[in-house]
Amino acid sequence: MYKKRVNYYLSYYRSAFIYFYKRLFYIFCGALLVSISLQLFLIKNHVIDGGIVGVSIILSHISSIEIGLSLLLLNTPFFFIGYSYLGKRFLILSLFAISVLSLGTHVLEPYPSITNNPFLVIVLGGVILGLGVGIVIRFGGSLDGTEVLAILFNKRSTFSIGQIVMFINFFIFSSSIFIFGLKEAVFSLATFFIAYKTIDFSLKL
Repeated sequence: MYKKRVNYYLSYYRSAFIYFYKRLFYIFCGALLVSISLQLFLIKNHVIDGGIVGVSIILSHISSIEIGLSLLLLNTPFFFIGYSYLGKRFLILSLFAISVLSLGTHVLEPYPSITNNPFLVIVLGGVILGLGVGIVIRFGGSLDGTEVLAILFNKRSTFSIGQIVMFINFFIFSSSIFIFGLKEAVFSLATFFIAYKTIDFSLKL
């Protein structure tokens, strides 16, 4: 009887260990997709993402602050809010995700944009971005402080995570008009519309 109980707990903890590292792997892939979307499609075409990422892009444009550093600094308060409501595992997975994103954007920064075609930038950039964010959220992490707020509000409302994020980002995109111009702001809004549709789709799979 004792041996069976020991074997049961060993099997349980082994499964939990494997599942946790499976989560880390998928979150790594999701954060890497977001890095690719940002550096190889969006940023160099003056198309911004929403949330803290969008704010970091704007700060990087008007100052010498690197995007990866801004992401870490600006996201930290939101992640600790998430820790208070969503637990230690959420904090660990989110810090891992944002670390991969920060490193990915740093490594890919010297490379030129894959395309300058506005249609391809919007569609491919938006789909890759939304898929990456959706994967990270689906496996228990977050890449952006606004996603943390969206996850919390989603638990207490009938709105989807993508809809809540889209509402928050409307104000960020509006402010980008004064930094990049109206055309780029419209492109950014169109890109994120595709991204948030992709987020919702990936979360329903």
